[in-house]
Amino acid sequence: MGSSDTTEPHTPAGRAGLAALLAAPAGAVVALDFDGTLAPIVADPEQARAHPGAVPVLARLAPRLGAVLVLTGRPAATAVRLGGFADVPGLEHLVVLGHYGAERWDAATGELVEPPVHPGVPAVRAELPRLLAESNAPEGTWTEDKGRSVAVHTRRTADPDGTLAALREPLARLAAAHGLAVEPGRMVVELRPPGVDKGAALADFLRERGARSVLYAGDDLGDLAAYATVEKLRADGLPGLLVCSGPVTGEPPVRELADRADLVVPGPAGVVALLEWLCSVIPAR
Repeated sequence: MGSSDTTEPHTPAGRAGLAALLAAPAGAVVALDFDGTLAPIVADPEQARAHPGAVPVLARLAPRLGAVLVLTGRPAATAVRLGGFADVPGLEHLVVLGHYGAERWDAATGELVEPPVHPGVPAVRAELPRLLAESNAPEGTWTEDKGRSVAVHTRRTADPDGTLAALREPLARLAAAHGLAVEPGRMVVELRPPGVDKGAALADFLRERGARSVLYAGDDLGDLAAYATVEKLRADGLPGLLVCSGPVTGEPPVRELADRADLVVPGPAGVVALLEWLCSVIPAR
């Protein structure tokens, strides 16, 4: 992958972010969403796996950077398992923040830090079947129990967008009744604890590492908070590059992300190709 439209940001801020990363990679943090960014979207989230090239390229790239961060709505342990991130030489500087930053797994130690489960989550879990039945949720609607949150998926229904629109309001009422927040996405609504989002988690991690630049790549609405953090940090003088992982199945990218991104790439394969290009231009330490 040579320097081209697929590696050259189309905005001045993005070009400045990339230049800063390349000038001082040891001070850079590369932060990546998991589903849709490192792993292709699949109908059953349990069947998701990181793109075959993701772990090899991250293992080569990570030692050249300040840190690599995987920031996901998944439980951290699930992302580690599905991504194949554990016990990989070269990934000692990898950190996985799960549940939008509520959980943390460090590759260097293998340690997983988990806070207590919000009491609203088991309450919602118990009431959700009745709500879906009363809302006439069609065949194909299904729930994913993430332990610290619950997600309702409509991808398998005959009308995913219409079903999602019909369920959005009752799910929001259920979440509010139990002190939870609603996280929308493509053909999914997640009910999760408030006060935790990818933006706050990313900002905290960058401060912790004393980052001098950041690249963030994501694909869905849950990544907007991280985008907003990078935009704020850029305004404060920290260079950053925003990458949108667009779908490759004929669906359009999430417009809210694509419109704010400095660079749009074709899905996880495009993200891996971008990381491969970074490996080709950043010298090994």
